[in-house]
Order: sequence, then structure tokens, then C-alpha cells
Amino acid sequence: MAETLLETPLASLHRELGGKMVPFAGYAMPVQYPAGILAEHLACRSGAALFDVSHMGQAELVGEGAAGALERLTPADVKILKPGRQKYGLLTTESGGILDDFMVANLGDRLFLVVNASRKGVDLPAIEAVLPAGVRLNRLEDRALIALQGPAAVPAVATLAPAIASLGFMGVTSTEIQGIPVLVSRSGYTGEDGVEISVPAGQAEALARALLALPGVSPAGLGARDSLRLEAGLCLYGNDIDETTSPVEANLVWTVGKRRRTEWNFPGAERVREELDNGPKRLRVGLLPEGRQPARAHTPITAGGAAAWETVGEVTSGTFGPSLNGPCAMGYVAREHAADGTALDLLVRGKPLAARVAPTPFVPHRYAR
Repeated sequence: MAETLLETPLASLHRELGGKMVPFAGYAMPVQYPAGILAEHLACRSGAALFDVSHMGQAELVGEGAAGALERLTPADVKILKPGRQKYGLLTTESGGILDDFMVANLGDRLFLVVNASRKGVDLPAIEAVLPAGVRLNRLEDRALIALQGPAAVPAVATLAPAIASLGFMGVTSTEIQGIPVLVSRSGYTGEDGVEISVPAGQAEALARALLALPGVSPAGLGARDSLRLEAGLCLYGNDIDETTSPVEANLVWTVGKRRRTEWNFPGAERVREELDNGPKRLRVGLLPEGRQPARAHTPITAGGAAAWETVGEVTSGTFGPSLNGPCAMGYVAREHAADGTALDLLVRGKPLAARVAPTPFVPHRYAR
């Protein structure tokens, strides 16, 4: 039987704009528009690109003690988050794996959460299961989420909502855009400056049309979103992080709050502490293959050369980076092969492709600091 796909509030607009719709996390989503992935990627790097991310899960935690309740599932320091500020964090499992990555914002009277589309059916029940009396989780299923990314994004949208221009990186504010009430965060998933805009579902198309009418703004799909985030060295859940990877292995130790490292009272703390003390067996690294051929996910990573091939890891994400003008990848390798500059081979269709371990991001972040 064919899969019945959900649609976002912008589905008809995607089709009107010529979007090529594909299944993604249970939704019909545009992978690209007629301009193509390369053009959409470069438009985001040079101007502004609009992405529909309404498939993501939006929710809010309401009630006294909401931050402490959320800390039962994450090593992030949520209590330290000031009103009008947002942070990136991980939900962890009892075995020290990553249940999901998420964003949390302090809106003063409540916490606002954004979780991955493929994991919201796991994350939200897990959060509900640890809530004390007086704290409740509200699923915001009647809202859309639009990301406007690129160096021209904030100057463009600020012509419609001037308050956005004064937001710092990871700042959050409630405002209006052409009379539409929105929640705006200065954040994104491209490595560029930009905003993510939560909007009532019924007004999402009007907002998207208003944004697309701004000078220099063009639509972009999942293909460009993936190549942009990979050049920026950002993880994709299900590829680069999952329930088998720990925050230490994933090189995401910075998400573990300083206070949390003294309390050790989050799920999986024992594994995280052990790996911090003694080092993990493997680490997520950036990889730069030689030449022009990309190495895709699940490509074996080997060391020792043709004389003594030894599999030391696996690629988790790989593509041709349009801004980099060459291939780039991320993957996990045994710790002794994880130093920057280490020479490795990627077995692409059984043939070795020379590569070296390289620091990420491959393209410098340009967040508003």
C-alpha cells in the first residue's frame, strides 16, 4: 500500500511554485524547485532562501518548574536560560545515546520547544512521562514553521517587522509581520544568519507569500537545506546522531551544561562521564575527499592503505558542497584516527577514495554575534 503522506500548510504553495514533492519524515515536502538545488544553495549563501520546516514538532511546556522537568531528559542547563533566549540541546537515553536534538526557548511564562519531525512521536510522549504535577505539555499542531536564511534574510524581513533587526543570535521575540502574529528566533540550520518563524497554520501561506515578495528572497527545498547544513558541520538526526551515539562521540559535549557536569543527574550520565574521563572509542569528524566525487552515507572508512586495509569507521553524511566547490562528509572513526589531517580512504563502490580528517564547519558560520 502507498504511504499516506501528511502535508504542511504550505503544500499548495510548494506545488504552485513548481516544487518537486518527495516523502520525508511522513510528510510530502519539496526537495527542490525549478531553479535546482545548486542555485537554491547558493541563493541562501548570497541572499535569502525560504524553507518550509512546518513538519518539525512544536510544543510548549507550561507551569512552575518546567525547566527542571525538562532537565530530567536532557544534559542541557535549561534553568540558566533567560527570557527571550533560546538554546540547542540533546535529549538523551538511559544508555547514553541521543534520543533527539531540539531547540528550547524561554518565553517568560513558558518554554517553547522544536523537535525533529521524525522524532516528535517519541520525544513528546517521553517528555510528558516525566512531568510533575502542575507542568503540562501543549502540542502546537496548529502552527507552521518557516525558516528565512541567508545574509539578506534579516534585513529583508526587518522591513516588515523592524523589531527583528535588533534580535541577537539565539534571541526570540513575539511580533507581527503584516498583521500576522509570529514568534521569531534568530537561528537556523544553514550556518548563515537568519530567522525561524512560528506562525498560526491558517496564516502561514500569507506570510510565506509576503516573505517571497521581498527583494532577494527565493524558495529552497530539502536538498539545499541538507547541503547547507553539511557544509556548516551540523548534525542530521538519524544520520549523524541517533540512539547509538553519545554526546561525547558526536563532539557535542558543549551541549552538556557546566552545572549538569557536577550533578550528573540526566539520562545516560554514567556513559557521558566515563567517556569524558577516558575518551570515547570513536568520534564524529569532518572529512574532505580528494577530487570531485562525493562519498555518501554508509561509505566505509579505512586506514592503512591498500597493503593493509582496516575499516575504522563509516560516513554518516556526504555530499558535493556547492559553496566549498568540492565534496565534504562527516562520519565516525576510531579515536586514534580522528586527529585533523589524518589520511584515510573512503571505499566508494569498492574503490578507495583518498580523504583527510578536517575541522568543521567546512564553510565558516556567519551567525549574528
